[in-house]
Order: sequence, then structure tokens, then C-alpha cells
Amino acid sequence: MGSQRERTRPTSHQGLDHPALCALLLALGACGGTEQRGAKVSTAATAFEEALSKGDRAELCAALAPQTRKEVEDSAKKACVDAITAQELPAGGPVRGVDVHGRQGRAVPASDTLFLSQFPDGWKIVAAGRKPHPGQPYECSVKGG
Repeated sequence: MGSQRERTRPTSHQGLDHPALCALLLALGACGGTEQRGAKVSTAATAFEEALSKGDRAELCAALAPQTRKEVEDSAKKACVDAITAQELPAGGPVRGVDVHGRQGRAVPASDTLFLSQFPDGWKIVAAGRKPHPGQPYECSVKGG
């Protein structure tokens, strides 16, 4: 009678503990799918365009990313609500398309392109007021530093 090898079954996944797996799954679930993020980008861009067409300066400033709002204020040496109209933002109209890549998004209204980033309190405009330069990078009248 030879020696028998003892066989053991692992009781957990080797190299990955359950709390870490749970945290990873929760984080991924909170991110939402591309379609869900695209809808949120579209909603934020639409709200920005509506505020622009109504002339609602407070809503426009609230829709801007913090660094973009700071850049608007610093360049005009005024509060955002007083400086935003000097930016001569074109009314872009209805959002026709959206691209989302991670925490960055692009919304394309009829006559502008809005660039957005995801922040803890939602999607915010980081650049707007695109001036067309075919074959060249975008030049935006409102952008963060």
C-alpha cells in the first residue's frame, strides 16, 4: 500500500479575496454602461444649450466644470455670471450625437461641439464655443486651463 496524496480543494479564489472582488464589482456598477453615460452627457449638454438659449447665466455657470468656470472668471476678472455673456457662445441647438470615452464625453449640437468630463456631481462642460478650423484641432472660446 503506497502513500496516498492528500487532495485539497481551494476554499476561495486564489489571489483575489472576496472583499476586493465586491469593491471592484460595486465600483464598476456605479460607473454605468456607455449607453447610460451617453444619456447623462446628452442631458448635461441639452441643459447647457437650454440655459444658453434662455440667457440663464447662473445655469450656464453651474453647468461648467470648476476649472472652466475659474478660467472664465480669471480672464474677465469678474464673477462667472457677469463674465459668461462676454464669451459670445453660439446657441448650438439640439444635441445630435454623443461620444463617451471613460470619464470624457463629447456632445454635438447642430452648430457647436461641447466637451464634457464626469465629476462627482455629474457631467460638466469643460469646453464650448467651437470655432471651426478644418483639419486643425478645436479652438473653443470657453475652456478650462
